[in-house]
Amino acid sequence: MAQVRDDACVSIYLPTTPVTHETAGTRIAFGNFIRAVDKQLETRGLSTRQREAVTDELFDLADDDGFWAYQAHSLAVFATHHQIRAYRLPNDLKPLLMVTDRFHLKPLFRSVTFANEGLVLALSENAVRLVAVNSDLPAEEIKVLGMPEDAASSVGKSTLNDRSHSRRIHGSEGKNVRLTQYLRQVDAALRPLLIDRQAPLILAATGRLADLFRQVCSYSNLLPDGIVDSPEKLSDGELAQAARPILDAAYQRELASLRALFDRRTGEHRTTTDVSLAARAATQGAIDTLLVNIDIVVPGTVDDETGAITFAEPDEPFAYGVIDEVAVRALASGARILGVRREDLPDNGELAAILRYKV
Repeated sequence: MAQVRDDACVSIYLPTTPVTHETAGTRIAFGNFIRAVDKQLETRGLSTRQREAVTDELFDLADDDGFWAYQAHSLAVFATHHQIRAYRLPNDLKPLLMVTDRFHLKPLFRSVTFANEGLVLALSENAVRLVAVNSDLPAEEIKVLGMPEDAASSVGKSTLNDRSHSRRIHGSEGKNVRLTQYLRQVDAALRPLLIDRQAPLILAATGRLADLFRQVCSYSNLLPDGIVDSPEKLSDGELAQAARPILDAAYQRELASLRALFDRRTGEHRTTTDVSLAARAATQGAIDTLLVNIDIVVPGTVDDETGAITFAEPDEPFAYGVIDEVAVRALASGARILGVRREDLPDNGELAAILRYKV
């Protein structure tokens, strides 16, 4: 999408609601955007036929009852003469319309940065289940092939509370050994499912069971904070609700770690919050990590060869978002891009770049 160039690239971002019977207002707002698109296309010098090629696709989407019945918290729509794409997004984004020669993609990075999703492993001696915490849909249990049903049956016992002697495995010591065997089986069952995932895993368990699982868990993104209530008493929805503040805290820790790294790299002259310098660095492939403010648009153009910025007025028809262009160029060179709010940026600025080397 970042490579698309056209006389008319329409980018629409619109707050929506997953509550189906409350989408009427959103559809009206989308219709208003379509009329604004037509006016902007006319300003860009497109003929009536060219304008209708774009707006007809948008009106078709506006009239699709099935599409509007299932929404998330925001909607992103991208259209040209030849195609239209729509994405339901989990994040709360501000309404925005851009009509330029390229798509405006920066708000999409918010969904990649903080998807507000994860997994909860509800673990007890009597049962284990994996629950998907979705950003805009109800929580749901994921069936895991090979997952043991409970601790006792996983080790061929009717109970783990016997005190009979069997070599060294007896009493509380023996119970710990068998619990560890049980938890290794849980970890092994999860491994094929999680091997290609990066979703945060939240443990819901109590006492020594929680401690023992953390010792044997092989998944790298098991969060340090967990749900300390007994999961047997909690529904999937209640587990998801308890997971939300844990996900938020993990996101804040990640931002704090990046701010600390930014401060260290500043002492090495390997950071910038200057948009013009960041544009040149992105063009040279010098940006390692880039945080961008998703809520603002700085109009202008960026030179293809040098990265030099020419700023423009918001109503100039051939300008586009220069910070958006910086993010796209940095992404093309393998940089990590995070879409954040102004308060998450150093000095409450427009962007913050950590550089691979001094420029």
